Amino acid sequence: MNVRERAPRRANARMCRRSGDQDHGREAVPVRYRATVEYDGTDFAGFQLQPGTRTVQGELEAALARLSDGARRRVDGAGRTDAGVHALGQVIAFTYTGRLSAAELTGAINALLPSDVALRDLRRVAAGFHPRHAARYREYRYTVWNGPRSPLRERTALGVRVPLDTAAMARAGSALEGRHDFSAFGSADRQPVRTVHAVRVRRQGRLVTIDVTADAFLRGMVRRIVALLVEVGKGQLEEGAVPAALAGRRPALSGAAAPAKGLCLRRVVLGRPARPPSGEHEER
Repeated sequence: MNVRERAPRRANARMCRRSGDQDHGREAVPVRYRATVEYDGTDFAGFQLQPGTRTVQGELEAALARLSDGARRRVDGAGRTDAGVHALGQVIAFTYTGRLSAAELTGAINALLPSDVALRDLRRVAAGFHPRHAARYREYRYTVWNGPRSPLRERTALGVRVPLDTAAMARAGSALEGRHDFSAFGSADRQPVRTVHAVRVRRQGRLVTIDVTADAFLRGMVRRIVALLVEVGKGQLEEGAVPAALAGRRPALSGAAAPAKGLCLRRVVLGRPARPPSGEHEER
């Protein structure tokens, strides 16, 4: 470790110690915070805590525990992303009882997190705030590298060697917009009806992106949608295969899904009443 690295870490260590102080016996007041979290999901078993595996929630809770004299602080997320899925705009919330300001707490948490997770935009919220219940809609992006083999690009994108007809993919994807039963594209413990606000397919050179925005998602929904749209883009399926799959309600492409590495939770827009919606799940 070089000299420039030591000074910030010593400063953050002092902040960590301060966070455990009780100000000469004065009782700490619990404060609810929300924040935006970015992570590279490659080496995670998903967001949600799972015993014996490395998860994003686990890393966040471990960092908070070190700032709270070992006491566990539960971290709630807006989406339960699956193994290998990334996030640019995951929203989390937790309750903190230390003495650090929001700016100091942000620095202290980031100093304790591994290099593939980072926290930003920390701010106070109401005591009962839960990001999953407050989410108005979520936006996922799936990235396809439609070109020759590229080890760096394909770390976070699906490599497709044959040309893709993105115009046909966009037309096919538009059939998914609106409120539908999405049984063909995912699984739910209860009702499978979701509202998709937009499906956008764009090309920039050899990079193809598929953005899907919805109020909520079934498990595996975005990756199964992508798998079908890619087949349309290759010319292996007609555009009508998408509305036909919706109507049929049986697993599209026998349940085939695009690889997790191309999927990223881009943003979560808040604004819903703070009450749990019935049967809601999130992309996995």
